[in-house]
Amino acid sequence: MNNTMKTTVNLIVISVIMLFAGCGGDRLSDATATVKGGVVQGTVEDGIAVFRGVPFAAPPVGDLRWKAPQPVRPWDGVLTADKFAPASIQPAVAWMGGRPTSEDCLYLNVWTPAKSAKEKLPVMVWIYGGGFAFGGTAGADTWGDQIARHGVILVSIAYRVGVLGFMAHPDLTAESENKVSGNYGLLDQIAGLKWVQENISAFGGDPARVTVFGESAGAISVSMLCASPLTKGLFAGAISQSGGSFGPVGDNSGSGDFMQTLAGAELAGMEFAKIMGANSIDELRAMSPDKWLSDPRSQMGGFWPVVDGYVITDDQYKLYEAGNYNDVNVIIGTNSDEGSMFTQPVKPEEYAGVLKMRFGPLAEKALQLYPGNTEYETYASMSDIFRDAVFGWPSWTWARLQSKTGKSRVYVYYFDQFRKEPLFPGGSPQRGAAHASEIPYVFGHLNQNPDAKATEEEIILSDRMIKYWTNFAKNGDPNGEGLPGWPVFEEGKETVMYLKGSVPLPIGVPNMDKLLLMEEYYKWLREN
Repeated sequence: MNNTMKTTVNLIVISVIMLFAGCGGDRLSDATATVKGGVVQGTVEDGIAVFRGVPFAAPPVGDLRWKAPQPVRPWDGVLTADKFAPASIQPAVAWMGGRPTSEDCLYLNVWTPAKSAKEKLPVMVWIYGGGFAFGGTAGADTWGDQIARHGVILVSIAYRVGVLGFMAHPDLTAESENKVSGNYGLLDQIAGLKWVQENISAFGGDPARVTVFGESAGAISVSMLCASPLTKGLFAGAISQSGGSFGPVGDNSGSGDFMQTLAGAELAGMEFAKIMGANSIDELRAMSPDKWLSDPRSQMGGFWPVVDGYVITDDQYKLYEAGNYNDVNVIIGTNSDEGSMFTQPVKPEEYAGVLKMRFGPLAEKALQLYPGNTEYETYASMSDIFRDAVFGWPSWTWARLQSKTGKSRVYVYYFDQFRKEPLFPGGSPQRGAAHASEIPYVFGHLNQNPDAKATEEEIILSDRMIKYWTNFAKNGDPNGEGLPGWPVFEEGKETVMYLKGSVPLPIGVPNMDKLLLMEEYYKWLREN
């Protein structure tokens, strides 16, 4: 067959696909869909149509480095969407499994059980964690096949992380149409949600029933998206797995107990450019990211979202007190041993001084609630302080403030299922459910590690959690036939769903005495 004949055949195939796409909906049974940009061809896997590596924005490279995401560039012919795109540029870490990275990273994945574009199924949009420095969509523990089998479309979206995702700089602010810089990763997430609104019907989805959910930095992102004026109407529900953003705002702190102002973040960006030897944004844009990946600012806690007055408008605690947020149904929860992954050892003789530096006038009260007389006791207490300050207090604050000022339903959970499997090898010993350990339960992928085969109890719990999550996506309510009742959150009552074992049950808010201390602590920070 000569080249002319090959071209003719290809054009006929493309025309037939486009004809089917334009008449009566796309052929999802053959994993074909038409989206903004062109036709995509995925794969069919055990009855689920899967599309991997679908672009939702232009590649943020060259002049588009450190710019808001731009519209997707149309392509000719049929785009084969059968492989995950590279993750955002980031330092190499063992738990990323050596997966490729690139600046050209703004792609998403879709798992849909729909057989045609007319089905109007609910949609769940996943945002990964990783401290805003790591993460990607390719990990098998977050594949959407099991969620799709419950009649819900799963979309996982990528976003820029680290320096590329969250560096602010006064020159970037000056060139921005909105006079802001630094929140590029959040703008990527918003662009992904807009893509879902515009295109999910082609996959059999209902744009009016979109639930955004995420874990850790993904959950913090969900919290920020719920408070952002830019996301109004983009989703009807939200699920936060271990994350929230309710700390005070200050110039000097990013990912600690404060949210950083744009002015403070700009200074940090200038300092970074100086360290990199760049005298201008043009020089930074021309520089290979490899140069900065070994710098501490590229690691966890380096660059972080900022209060820029545009994406994030103010102290979120104050926004929720005033009822100024996207009032959608929410599920908010934490794990029992979140802090074990992050805890650094402290000697007992130094422990009281460490608490004094952190808690100031509340140090004595903190020492009573978090004792440190032995090495193990200091480890356990430091772990619990991290859990309560970073995850427990923001989640509880979110739940109680929205319950007071909102009209939508608020559901709260506490995950306490222990697994021996170390998600992050070499970490501190667990005493309960570690950070991120709920993810394989939610996605139904418990057996990723062949040496940690799931027990029958774990399989039952996973099945119930998937049903709770997908019921919420369908109806804004996790409850359903055959499930233990999950009450709407009410302060002071047993309305927190305790997720452990095969029979979840409602309990009161765990660790309340410690959360009340954290409320005093954050009030003190806000006033000083």
